[in-house]
Amino acid sequence: MNSDNNFHIANLGTATVPSPLGLSKTAGDQIFNFIEEDNKILADISLQGFNDCVLNEKQPACLEKAGPREKLFFDPKNTTAAIVTCGGLCPGINNVIRSLVMALHYFYGVKRIIGIPYGYEGLIPEKGHGFRELTPELVKDIHEFGGTMLGSSRGAQPVNEMVDTLEEQKIDILFAIGGDGTLKGVNAIGKEIEKRGLPIAAVGIPKTIDNDIDLIDKSFGFETAFDVASPIIRDAHNEATGAFNGIAIVKLMGRDSGFIAASAAIAMPVVNFVLVPEIDFALKGENGFLETLKKRLNSKHHAVIVVAEGAGQNLFEQEKQVTDASGNVQHNDIGLHLKSVIGDYFDNEGIEVTIKYIDPSYIIRSAPANTNDSLFCNRMAYQAVHGAMAGKTRFVIGRVNNRFVYLPIPMVTGKRKKIELEGEFWFAALQSTGQPFSMK
Repeated sequence: MNSDNNFHIANLGTATVPSPLGLSKTAGDQIFNFIEEDNKILADISLQGFNDCVLNEKQPACLEKAGPREKLFFDPKNTTAAIVTCGGLCPGINNVIRSLVMALHYFYGVKRIIGIPYGYEGLIPEKGHGFRELTPELVKDIHEFGGTMLGSSRGAQPVNEMVDTLEEQKIDILFAIGGDGTLKGVNAIGKEIEKRGLPIAAVGIPKTIDNDIDLIDKSFGFETAFDVASPIIRDAHNEATGAFNGIAIVKLMGRDSGFIAASAAIAMPVVNFVLVPEIDFALKGENGFLETLKKRLNSKHHAVIVVAEGAGQNLFEQEKQVTDASGNVQHNDIGLHLKSVIGDYFDNEGIEVTIKYIDPSYIIRSAPANTNDSLFCNRMAYQAVHGAMAGKTRFVIGRVNNRFVYLPIPMVTGKRKKIELEGEFWFAALQSTGQPFSMK
C-alpha cells in the first residue's frame, strides 16, 4: 500500500543508551510498557477516512505515539537541557517548566538544566540576560503562580547566534514553550542544528491561550482562560440586570480564533451575544447586530455581550496592517468600538441604556492554571521529555484524538485552528446565547 504520511519525526541518530526507567515490555504484568516505534495513532479516525484509504489502497496517515522509549539517544549523566518561554503569558507555563525539570531530574537523572531568561533574547549573549540553573528545589512551588519564572519576550532573534549559544554552552536539548512564532523559531533552530551536524534536539511545547494551534485537541491555559472568565461574565450579567436596559460588554482573548469567547458563553449561559473572528457581522440593517440587540432590550431589558478581540474587524476601514514583534496582526479595538457605536445608536433612537465595558484579558492570562490545565501541563511535559531523550527533534508534543503524540512542527504551524462554523461546538454556542445564526 502507498502512504501519504507527512508526520515523520526527525531523529538525531540511533538510540543505544538503555533507559533508566525500568519499565516493561510484557503485557499483563501491571507495569507500564515502553512505547515501540511502530506504535502509531491514526490521524483520521473517521469511517470515511478509513474507506478512502481502502478504496485508494493507501496506508492511513499515522502519528508517533508519545511516551518513554527503551533506548535513549542521550546518556542522561552527560546531558544538559535548556528551557525557554516565549510570547505572551498564559496560565500553566510554570507548570510546564516545573514538570520538565522534575521529569529530567528524577526520571532520567539529568543534573544540569538551564533556564533561559526572557525568551529567545536569552540566547543572544549581547542582551546580557545570563542563565539560571534550574533545580527541583527551585521550581517545586512555581506551579502555584501565574506567569513564567523565566520571563518572556516577543520577536525573532538571529538563528545562527542562538545555535552558537547552544553549542558553546554544550546544551543537548532545547525545550521551547510558546505559540506559533515560537514553534517556527524552534523549527528554524533545529534546521540550523541539522545543517551544522550537531547532536542537539529542538523540541516545541505549544502554548497559546487562544487554542488556535492546528491539529491538536487543545493547548494548555485555554481551559483556565474561560474558567477565569466565567465569574467575570456572571458579574457582568449582574451589572446588566442591575439597570433598566443595562448592557454589559466583556472582551476576551481570541486574535484569530474565538474558542475562549464561545467556550465562556457556553460555560456561563447568561451570555446573549458571542462575537468571534470566524464570522463577520453587520452593525446596521434589519438583520444587523444593533437591531437584534434592540429587540433583545425591548424583550428582556438587559443584554450581555462577549466579544473576542479579533471579532468584527470587517467593521473598520482597512488600512496598512500593523504587526507586533511576534508577527501577529494588531487588530482594532472591537470592544471600545462596540461600546461607542451601541451608545450612539441608542441615543439616536431615544432609548436610554446603561453600558458597562469590561476587559479582563491581562488578569486572565496571568492567572495560575486550574486543576485540569495543571494535569494537562504535567502529562504533556513528561511526554516531551521522553521524546527528547530518545533523540527526536523538531517535533511538537500535542494531544490528537485524545492521545499524546509527536508531530512535526511544520504540520501545526501551517495555519491557525478556527471554530468550524458548521460544527456542533459553534451550534452549541448559538443555542446557549439564542442569537441568530447570522447578523449580516
